[in-house]
Amino acid sequence: MLSYIGKRLLMMIPLIFGITLITFAVVHLAPGGPVEVETEMQLKASAQARENLKKLYGLDKPLHVQYMDWLKRFAKLDFGKSFVDGREVIKKIGERIPVTLTINILSLLLILVTAIPLGILSATKRYSLFDKLSTIFVFVGFSTPTFWLALLLMILFGVNLGILPISGIQSIDVSEMGPLDRLLDWAKHLILPVGISAFGGIAGLSRYSRSSMLEVIRQDYIRTARAKGLEESDVILRHAFRNALMPVVTILGLSVPGLIGGGVIFETIFAIPGMGQLFYSSAMSRDYPTIMGILVIGAILTLIGNLLADISYAFVDPRIRRASR
Repeated sequence: MLSYIGKRLLMMIPLIFGITLITFAVVHLAPGGPVEVETEMQLKASAQARENLKKLYGLDKPLHVQYMDWLKRFAKLDFGKSFVDGREVIKKIGERIPVTLTINILSLLLILVTAIPLGILSATKRYSLFDKLSTIFVFVGFSTPTFWLALLLMILFGVNLGILPISGIQSIDVSEMGPLDRLLDWAKHLILPVGISAFGGIAGLSRYSRSSMLEVIRQDYIRTARAKGLEESDVILRHAFRNALMPVVTILGLSVPGLIGGGVIFETIFAIPGMGQLFYSSAMSRDYPTIMGILVIGAILTLIGNLLADISYAFVDPRIRRASR
């Protein structure tokens, strides 16, 4: 098992290198740059002033030299300093990443505890009223744009009913609250972002769970277990459930990038001070060091999510554990 995890960790090194190379090239080759953004509103900015800014930011060097300089700093976990305010990028991201991770982890947990039981019940109660209602929910979840749903729920619960906050992660007067009130205030602020972030994932994963369970319960060993007189709950939970999890684990691992990428939309809509909002503002100002730092950390988190999915395979399927020895 340890050798299996070690091999997966070693495979992540060239992947991270390739991701940084492609990302660096795409970011720097995009139209516009930090110098143009800073000087476009300053009509008196001379060509010499622009050249001085390029030299200050290190943008006067060839692209491959800029990448090698960045790679050397990255090897020391140094993402450089922001072009916007001169602060160290790692500190700016360190202030934002706990919020983004909290929202993504809560969304993932909500997807897990909701989608898998929903899919299993739909499969075991095939063509029932519950199965038909869950199918309708899946189609609605797939077809509804989440940003549009977010705006609707903000109007309903925040503006019309006034029961949920629609921006930030804490109230203005949070410093005057006790510990319990702070926790409740924090939870109220996260209900809409976490719920909407998980909405599409619940719809998709429940459908995959249903399809996987339907495939498993048609197998011969399930018929044999039923022929032995086992209770239906034992047949489903002890014999079918684990084998049905294999495709679900795959989809779950692939959903991690979507959750991280979706943070840009949700954090911007709800004005949440996370990595998504920081990435949006950095992209608008062409803050290359901050953009690279966020994209690389997002890629690393995605690779870690895939690694956890691979480890989950080993727990779900004993054959993988035996093959890794």
